[in-house]
Amino acid sequence: MFYVTEIEDYIRVSPEYFDLPVNEAIAKQLQKTYRDHINKDVGIVVGVLDIVSIGEGVIIPGDGAAYYKCIFKLLTYTPEMQELVFGEISEITNFGAFIEMGAIKGMIHISQTMDDFVSFSKTNTLIGKNTKRSLKKGDLCLSRVVAVSYKSDEPKIGLTMRQPGLGKIEWVSEDKRRAKISAEKSEKAAVKAGKKKEKE
Repeated sequence: MFYVTEIEDYIRVSPEYFDLPVNEAIAKQLQKTYRDHINKDVGIVVGVLDIVSIGEGVIIPGDGAAYYKCIFKLLTYTPEMQELVFGEISEITNFGAFIEMGAIKGMIHISQTMDDFVSFSKTNTLIGKNTKRSLKKGDLCLSRVVAVSYKSDEPKIGLTMRQPGLGKIEWVSEDKRRAKISAEKSEKAAVKAGKKKEKE
């Protein structure tokens, strides 16, 4: 999920920004400091949205920088269990696929790519044995978060596409179309059976 997170912190402004107005210098320093920042409590920082307030600057002897107490807002992303995520397949391997979700990549194990026996082809494609459905780099997909681990520098996100309504966008559209046709046939059969019963 994406969040707007308000942070209060002392920002160390490097001397390289001293020729700029204070608010601009702090904005540049925040962008530099929080670019690609990951924290288990805050999440993955996507960007700095706003500086709410800036306190008086302080210089510490022996440090050429200036420190400002600031309140600022960040746009962050925190993967949530069971969250639906949309993304693009960025890599196919013999053990699964990686999906680019914007702020971070997630991994779909080969057994979770589709409800079928899946094999890895020489063309870097995952192919379902019975359905003949294929998954390749660049495919747009809808998946669900089933595992989140913060044991390394970057969170590891485990995904599945084996539930109804998930998978490659074309598969989802095809399944909806088939379900609609099946529902229409069932409705027609029920109406026909009702008319036949009335005649009797």
